[in-house]
Amino acid sequence: PQLPHGHMALPSFWKVVEDSLQQSGAQLRAFCQAFETVTPSPGTQALTPAEERKVLSLVSKHGPDKLYQVTSNTSGSRELDLTLLRGQIVALLQSSDTKGNTSRWLVDAGGPRGFVPAAKLRPY
Repeated sequence: PQLPHGHMALPSFWKVVEDSLQQSGAQLRAFCQAFETVTPSPGTQALTPAEERKVLSLVSKHGPDKLYQVTSNTSGSRELDLTLLRGQIVALLQSSDTKGNTSRWLVDAGGPRGFVPAAKLRPY
């Protein structure tokens, strides 16, 4: 069977593939942004006893002014990124990554340490 783009020269074919991937990526980003605006942001949620102990440990290690709450689920896509759930409490270790990028913050999640998008954190 003949593919619909089988007649195209290879560079043109790859351009079509790249364009459709970029379009799909843009649609996915728009969907994610729409989803995040529709989802209500967490109020200060009640913590389980285990989370409470973790928060107390973070406070004693880092101080109350360093605590942040995750405003929406994060899925670590790059090396050293953390995957966290909305409402989790973390302590800020550094407000930039190793390359000085201030949109990724280094945090202590009460055990694992790693990077989180700064836009998904708010002071606790």
